[in-house]
Amino acid sequence: MLLFLSLLILCAPLGGEASPISCYNDQGEAVDWFYIYKLPKEHGRKSPIEGERYLLLEKGSAGWTDGKGSVNETTGALGRTVGQLYSQGKSTELAYILYNDQKPSEDFGDRWVDDGGSRGGHTKGESRSRSPAVQMAHKRSDFDSGSCLRSDLLCATGEQLQINQPYVYDCDVPESLASVVPALAAVCKKKHLSGQMFPHVKPVSNRSVTLTSKDGTDFISFAKGASFDNDLYHSWVAPTLQSDLLVQFWIRSTGILPSDCSLGWKVLDITLIHPGQTFSFKASQDHSKWAVSPKAAGQGAGGGWVCVGDINRNEAEEKRGGGTVCLRDPVVWKAYRTAALECEACGGGTIQC
Repeated sequence: MLLFLSLLILCAPLGGEASPISCYNDQGEAVDWFYIYKLPKEHGRKSPIEGERYLLLEKGSAGWTDGKGSVNETTGALGRTVGQLYSQGKSTELAYILYNDQKPSEDFGDRWVDDGGSRGGHTKGESRSRSPAVQMAHKRSDFDSGSCLRSDLLCATGEQLQINQPYVYDCDVPESLASVVPALAAVCKKKHLSGQMFPHVKPVSNRSVTLTSKDGTDFISFAKGASFDNDLYHSWVAPTLQSDLLVQFWIRSTGILPSDCSLGWKVLDITLIHPGQTFSFKASQDHSKWAVSPKAAGQGAGGGWVCVGDINRNEAEEKRGGGTVCLRDPVVWKAYRTAALECEACGGGTIQC
């Protein structure tokens, strides 16, 4: 979902009679976090929701489960969670930001726009705040894959968004909250981190912070800006996590970066995917952006990580804002690790991941 990196901002609990915002599963039960994987169209299968089916993995589950109907339905996990933005109505206790790497279109169909030449952040998502808060981390505006979490450290994620430099197309930060979440208010005004806005803070090209969910799950948020000018995964995420990475991303853009085994880390491009024992499809059919450690936690240095974000491995996006959110959880790791079947080897050719 994670979507690019989407960060929800809230610094402190807010009072009032308004109902709290939460994540919800397909059954309408409040959950601490979940991951969604939207599946592409399966060749030869005829279904009115083909291309809209999804897999769901929530905290406490044993792995991927089939989603409830279409990802677009309001009664599913995504619909119930995102729908709160609309059902809550305008409120002095509710702030939100909607952003993408380009202006949303009414209907893209199967057409994808190569926006690699854009100068804005290649980041997509939704940020909302009330206590408890909801964060979405995902790729693409229709949620190919992602996670949802509640965090007590949402002040820091406002600055993450400023580093990302997102294209904000709709937002509202009431005056009553602007002083509590100044970074969120600044992003809403389409401003970026600068010495003029924050005299005591120097602009940074990248930063990682730990976000802790309400129930105590730790996630690491990696945010980079255009000045980072390097590959997110190989130059930063892999050495920080002390782990090799298998990376799924949109390979139909120009200037694709090949698998890289230099600097002591193997970052391999995934070419064939098979999530949740559904069906196999090529990376060219999947617009999601995620990475997984080849080995489980405890099997050597690092390992056991899953990262879901919004950055592709191509030359243009080395110079664009975006990021990823990483979690070390054995169930989530297994769900993504078993989905990676084939990868590009360093130097070319295809190997089993």
